[in-house]
Order: sequence, then structure tokens, then C-alpha cells
Amino acid sequence: MKILIINPNSDMEMTEAIQKTASSFVDKDFEVLCKSTSGAPKFIETYEDEIKAAFGMIQLVRENEKDFDAFIVACHDDPNLDTIKEITQKPVVGIGEASMKIASMLGHRFSVVSTSKHSIPLKEALVRKYHLQDILASVRAPEKDFEEYSEEDKYFHVSKLAIECDMAEVIVLGCAGMTGLDKRLQEKLKVPVLDGVVCALIIVMGLLKYGVSTSKIRRYNPDWL
Repeated sequence: MKILIINPNSDMEMTEAIQKTASSFVDKDFEVLCKSTSGAPKFIETYEDEIKAAFGMIQLVRENEKDFDAFIVACHDDPNLDTIKEITQKPVVGIGEASMKIASMLGHRFSVVSTSKHSIPLKEALVRKYHLQDILASVRAPEKDFEEYSEEDKYFHVSKLAIECDMAEVIVLGCAGMTGLDKRLQEKLKVPVLDGVVCALIIVMGLLKYGVSTSKIRRYNPDWL
């Protein structure tokens, strides 16, 4: 079975990092390929960026639907996820939804560690969309005094604050660009740390093995009257 991972941005470095994580995780029953989105911004940081990425993401699904069994949207904001679910019969999973819903199973409350303060309200809105607000401990991003730290140390200190100050029991890495940090941070923090790319693969592989996909009876059926 083949899974196409859509990187909604056009950053090839991030696409390669996602591919590396995915390839190392899947077993021999699955083939994974990550593709970046042509014409999209280099990073998805705003709602306008999501709109700019939409056409390329739709095009990727249309061009690859016959060759792949499922799709993953590899941006933690889950840009255009509902649109992708609507246009294909194949299973579609977003890394934001997957990681936060798995987090809800692993601890009393979870925190999302994001890349910038600008993204905090966007994450909070996404949490409410998935009805997880009652178990959200916090959404945190690095402070200015963390700027001299390495990427790993920066997110370690943010995660530690979430655990100690916000009572988080699970940490969700809130960007596909953080892929690969999960196990190293988990070893230091002593709590589950979730990589959204891996979480989405866990779910989509399970859906494929179980033989189920997105319901087309109403919400994601464009022809429903």
C-alpha cells in the first residue's frame, strides 16, 4: 500500500526531513512518498498562506489519486484538510489532528509546542475545532531569550515550562519542521513527545488495514442534497 504525504509548503529541506522520518517508521507493508506543494509559500504561517497552498495541494491529490491509497497533510495547522477529505474517496489524515487526538489518549492534559507566538492563537482555534480544549494545558512558543539556543534546546526549554508550569503530561510538536526531535526530547523530559508525521502514519496505516475511509454520507459529500 502507498501513502502520499503532502507537504503544503514548497520547502524541499522540510520535505526531505518528513520523508526521512516517514521512511524510517513504516514497515514493509507500506510505501511512503512526501511531495512538496508547487506554487505554495516556503512556510505556512498565516491563513493567507493556507489559501495560496490550496490549489497545489488539490492538484497533488488529483494527479496522484490513482497511484496512492491514502494521503497525509504534513503541516500541523492542517491547512485545507477538509477540502482534501472532500475531493477524494481515500483516507486523509492531518498531522495536527492526529497528534493531538493521540495525545488525548496518553495523558490527562497536553501542550502544543509551536514555532512562534503568532501561531499560538491559530493552534488554540484548531484545538477547539477538534473539541479538545478541555484537555489542552497550553500552547507555547520560544521566548526571545531562547534565541541563542539550538533548535533542540529551544523546544526542550519550552516543553519543560509546559510540563512544570501548565501541568502538561504529553507534549505535541506543533510543526512538521520539528520532525525527528521527538525521541531525543522524550528522553530528556520523561513524558510522551509526539511527532505529528509519525502520529498521522499510525492512524492512516490503521485505517488502510481496517479498510475504512472518510464518510461520504453528508459533510464530505459535495453532491449531497
